[in-house]
Amino acid sequence: MNTTRILVWDIPTRVFHWLLAISFAGAYVTAESEAWRLVHVTLGYTFGGLILFRLLWGLVGTRHARFSDFAFGPRRVLAYLRSLLGRNPEHHVGHNPAGSWAIYAILLLGLGTALSGYALYNEIGGEAFEDVHEVVANLLLGIVVVHIAGVIVSSVLHRINLPRSMVTGYKTGEATQGIQRAHAGLGIALAGLVLAFWANAFGVREALVGAPIDTADTQSAMQEQDHDDDD
Repeated sequence: MNTTRILVWDIPTRVFHWLLAISFAGAYVTAESEAWRLVHVTLGYTFGGLILFRLLWGLVGTRHARFSDFAFGPRRVLAYLRSLLGRNPEHHVGHNPAGSWAIYAILLLGLGTALSGYALYNEIGGEAFEDVHEVVANLLLGIVVVHIAGVIVSSVLHRINLPRSMVTGYKTGEATQGIQRAHAGLGIALAGLVLAFWANAFGVREALVGAPIDTADTQSAMQEQDHDDDD
């Protein structure tokens, strides 16, 4: 088998991957702070938007980004896990069977986290979604930890740097297994859209209050202004 350096991950997939990681990590660590509520909500909306993009890209994207490329059943997953215990673990250019299930779980739990967070923030259903949002977010964190552990194990067993491939887009494989286009324009557009959204969210806040201050202070000032107008 002749192997060479091939392009596996297109740029939109890579941009999605790292922005999703940043958004989830940032939203999770700011979840309990009222002072960072704007950051939490902004990153939550970003997270939800990225999930929707990935669901669409999984249908129309490049070869290894499509769900059809990593639609593995339970038997394939078990066979892959057993192969890791032997001398010749299964090698997959795209997502491996175990990793594919982690990705599906991340997308589904991510969608649930985003929707419950939206409902909670917009006071849909009262406080009913508060516990749901917290439980689903913690489940998602657990899957993310398992996914990271799986990436480390696979990197060691296969002697490849999987995190680096999600930066460069390249792996080693047969020439016929690679993709032809990186779709740089779409990747740049996705990154630009997210950055513009962040700039607008934080820029509007500073324009309204003159300087970055706590969300609680902003709400208190607005309430006092409304009271003065009523008088």
